[in-house]
Amino acid sequence: MSALLAIPMNTTMCCVKGCNVFENKTQITAHSTAAVLPIKMWNKLQCPRTELELLFTLCGGQCFRWRKSGNNEWTGVFGKRVWILSQDESNILYKVVTSSQQQTKGRKRKLEKEPLAKTTNKHGDDDLSVEREILREYFRLDVALEQHYAQWSSQDPHFKSAAVKFKGVRILAQDPVENVFSFICSSNNNIARISSMVEKLCSLYGQQIAEVDGTMYYDFPPVEALTGTSVEKKLREAGFGYRAKYIHQSACRIMEMGGVGAKVADCICLMSLGHLESIPVDTHIYQVAAHNYLPHLRGRKTVTDKMYTEIGDHFRTLYGPLAGWAHTILFCADLKMFQEDTPAKKKKKA
Repeated sequence: MSALLAIPMNTTMCCVKGCNVFENKTQITAHSTAAVLPIKMWNKLQCPRTELELLFTLCGGQCFRWRKSGNNEWTGVFGKRVWILSQDESNILYKVVTSSQQQTKGRKRKLEKEPLAKTTNKHGDDDLSVEREILREYFRLDVALEQHYAQWSSQDPHFKSAAVKFKGVRILAQDPVENVFSFICSSNNNIARISSMVEKLCSLYGQQIAEVDGTMYYDFPPVEALTGTSVEKKLREAGFGYRAKYIHQSACRIMEMGGVGAKVADCICLMSLGHLESIPVDTHIYQVAAHNYLPHLRGRKTVTDKMYTEIGDHFRTLYGPLAGWAHTILFCADLKMFQEDTPAKKKKKA
């Protein structure tokens, strides 16, 4: 998502009733210094492209720690690991690099014969590896997406038009701490610059995970790492501008009592806390809503609290309990970066 539109920074609640973003303030511990570690061979997880399109899901403004690292390959960080992902028409392909500390823990678990998480997915696979289950949870693969696309398309002609080109857009299950500070960086910003800022934040205050192909990857910093007295000055020097103050103040406020703005709170509720009906309203979604659904809102310079609630409620009424997911597909369809480079267009040209 992009710029904040005059949303106050004095609430801890998103627009979903009962969702307190920082209700449980878990202490986050840092990881050990990284080493240069070997990359595993490709693993495979069955998932058709109509259920997950990596391009739209990883590069569509939900998260900012993925970069295209090769032809049809993306490298990013989540779950304290470095992931390299690719896909064909039927499968997600993945490699994982972990820190030396995690590898030691894994060996210790084997020696102690501690059982790994055991589960069964819809394809009937038993005894999934920890990494495979992390991947399934990250992409929320328990949600059968095609049937929801069909339902939303039947209810909304505008969505049906967007869905033809933008299949497989999934809502990621992200870490809430990373989510909140990433979207503070999104204020009046574009995706490329937000991504750059988030990586700077990680390299300045996060712990190293591993070096892959000459690039060092870092875990996202814990909240307490952003509360130091020198944080604002250091981030300003690193090019964060006025966002440096918000990052530092938000970290301090979260450690004390919790507290972010409505749009950031809705991003966290949607992308980290499982409230898939949450609707983060930014400039793109305001424009989509005003142009296609609520014409009486056209021409407004700022999104007031009343307008924010009206737009969110409209989409929740239209799309139901997964309204935030449907809205994310509309958001992707509105991004200029995807207008000339969709998989459907590439296939047609070929």
